[in-house]
Amino acid sequence: MIRFPKSLSERTVNWRLARLFSSAMAVASASSLLPLTVHAQMTAPAVAPADDKDAPVNVSAEQMTGRPDRQVNLDRDVELVKGHTTIKADKAEYRIIQDEVEATGHVWMQRMQDQYTGDHAEMNMGSGAGYVTQPTYLIGKVGGRGKAERINFLSDDQAQVQQGTYSTCEATEPDWYLKANTLDLDSGRDVGTMHGGLLYFKDVPILGSPWMSFPLSGERKSGVLPPTIGATSTGGMELAVPYYFNLAPNYDLTLVPKYIARRGLQMAAETRYLGETYSGKTYVEGIQDRVTGTGRYSLSSIHDQTLAPGLKLNWNLNKASDNDYASDFAHSITGSTQRLLIRDVALSYATPYWSLYGHVSKYQLLQDVNNPITKPYDRVPQIVFTGSRLDLGGFDFNTTADFTRFSSNDLVGGDRGYITQSVAYPIVRPSYFVTPKVTLDTTSYRLNNVLPGARTDYSRTLPTMSLDSGLFFERDTALLGRNMTQTLEPRLYYVRTPYRDQSQLPNFDSGLADFNFAQVFSENRFVGHDRISDANQLTAALTTRFIEENGLERLRAAFAQRFYFTDPRVVIDGTTTTTLGSKSDLLLALGGQITKEFSTDNTVQYSETLRQMVRSTFGVRWQPAPKRVLNLQYRLDRTYVNPSTGQLDPIKQIDVSGQWPVSQRWYAVGRINYSIPDRTVAEGLAGMEYKADCWVFRVVAQRIPTSSTKASTGFFFQLELTGFSKIGSNPLEAIKSSVPGYQNVNLPDSAPNGNF
Repeated sequence: MIRFPKSLSERTVNWRLARLFSSAMAVASASSLLPLTVHAQMTAPAVAPADDKDAPVNVSAEQMTGRPDRQVNLDRDVELVKGHTTIKADKAEYRIIQDEVEATGHVWMQRMQDQYTGDHAEMNMGSGAGYVTQPTYLIGKVGGRGKAERINFLSDDQAQVQQGTYSTCEATEPDWYLKANTLDLDSGRDVGTMHGGLLYFKDVPILGSPWMSFPLSGERKSGVLPPTIGATSTGGMELAVPYYFNLAPNYDLTLVPKYIARRGLQMAAETRYLGETYSGKTYVEGIQDRVTGTGRYSLSSIHDQTLAPGLKLNWNLNKASDNDYASDFAHSITGSTQRLLIRDVALSYATPYWSLYGHVSKYQLLQDVNNPITKPYDRVPQIVFTGSRLDLGGFDFNTTADFTRFSSNDLVGGDRGYITQSVAYPIVRPSYFVTPKVTLDTTSYRLNNVLPGARTDYSRTLPTMSLDSGLFFERDTALLGRNMTQTLEPRLYYVRTPYRDQSQLPNFDSGLADFNFAQVFSENRFVGHDRISDANQLTAALTTRFIEENGLERLRAAFAQRFYFTDPRVVIDGTTTTTLGSKSDLLLALGGQITKEFSTDNTVQYSETLRQMVRSTFGVRWQPAPKRVLNLQYRLDRTYVNPSTGQLDPIKQIDVSGQWPVSQRWYAVGRINYSIPDRTVAEGLAGMEYKADCWVFRVVAQRIPTSSTKASTGFFFQLELTGFSKIGSNPLEAIKSSVPGYQNVNLPDSAPNGNF
């Protein structure tokens, strides 16, 4: 190997013979031509850093001829290395003064992470400029590759591909590729630009453009995004061609013109921004609807910002032009069933011991005429102070103060203020805990929009005493042949709150809480603050767990029941209860990761009064391997009240979902939520995914309810070209929300967790 320094001020060199190919060798002066049949090396006194333009050029070959101070001819197993650039070839000529290389025959070149092959190449080792003919190339960062008639190297990180192709497929004959007159590849900016090109899939042109840019990595860049294609039963075929503006590293803008066959042209815009102390997103869309003959729109904006240490500002604003907008234009269950659009602006300040929170909150109700609901009260404003000091002489002190002005156009409104103070003395030991607690709540009202002569001022003061206690036992045992630790955790929770007549108080935000394992250990049967339940009750519960040495909970079983020493007298009109005696419904739960593949989660609310299950959920999941999952769930709720009729309307549903390979590359995904009383499919999804080496095709149909009497069916078609782009409408959000445990077929396998 010979190392040529950039500066040739030293004319004296020392030659070391490493390998002989002949029995004799002639030594001449530096000005003569010297044929070398050896593997030789010349060293410079100093070596520059590998990425320095003044770095030396290391040269090796089986045979060298020429003048070491001007030009060297290299033959057989040629290799030249300078910094991050390496050139290999059958033959090469290195012009030392110009720092240029001309290589021929099986040329192989590496520049930074990129590799090139070709028949003939020239390269300036200092500037990185040059060319290679009949090349193939590989972009190391993302695996992009292709072939061309010629590649011109403009600098170390810029290249122009002439009459070339680009693909991320590793096969010699790729399933998809870009074919263009010119491809400008800028690895420094991670940008590729195509001029006069076509996108081929299975040798069929599917997308053409006189100009197109695409990222060479995961970095964002401005340009036309691939079109999205879909269809819905309410709007027909849809075609959107988004344009993305990468305005700055921390904010961007996307414009989305979408043509909906039955309704017309919809325009949408989304902007996102992110800073050290703030972030947010705003989305707006509008259309002159041909079906209704009116202009329709929706808007949403979220923002979070830290104004100073502990001081935060945020808002969540949403608006729609009419009641049916969400059902006519939504493509997801979340969007189509959203009937309350919140508009909330909040300011908060927090310290280690106290916080102050204030916000203004209003709602837009998208009313369903067949299933009307009541609009919640606006809060204009609500101001909340919370303070706590824990373990102060063993005591925990907590204070909450709240002032809220409730407003409604048609209903009684007014101001409500309350202060709730509590003192607890927790005694916690390794095998037990006991926590006595005393709470005092004082609430006052000043009403408006009342009938003439009606009372406007009310107040209420209520003390509450509670005692929470529990024991912890554990033992070594075995389950399914594995060593386990079994726990036994009995718990008793007593609450005493005296009765106060609250029938004359307004009800701005209270309702009967769902009866579950979290609520059974709370002091109040109601949510909100307008109703505080009288209580003289004891909750008893028992939980047992089987836990492996690594902390994994294999099995969990629990039951809980509340015992009433006096019947609760505070009620809310329009609510129902299945408790008619001295005991509440019985709560039962059984679940866990039984095996690596099988998990289950089951809860039951059983009414001893009615001698039947009131609410229950039974669910199992089988996930034997990555990208293989089956879910089965049964849900019962006899307490559901139909808002349109005001009558009990029990819910009985079976939910089946899964992801499963049907062949080596085809995967099926689906979900059916079947209503047994109605004998209809409430929600459904069905689709297929095909996973090739460098692309994925998805086709999905989804049925989503848009109102109590209507449903919409949407169709998704997507071709995902790995490492390049996604063409079509994205169904992944719909699949993930419908199929618990779903895994993207285009991502590496991950171990299933089995959790619901």
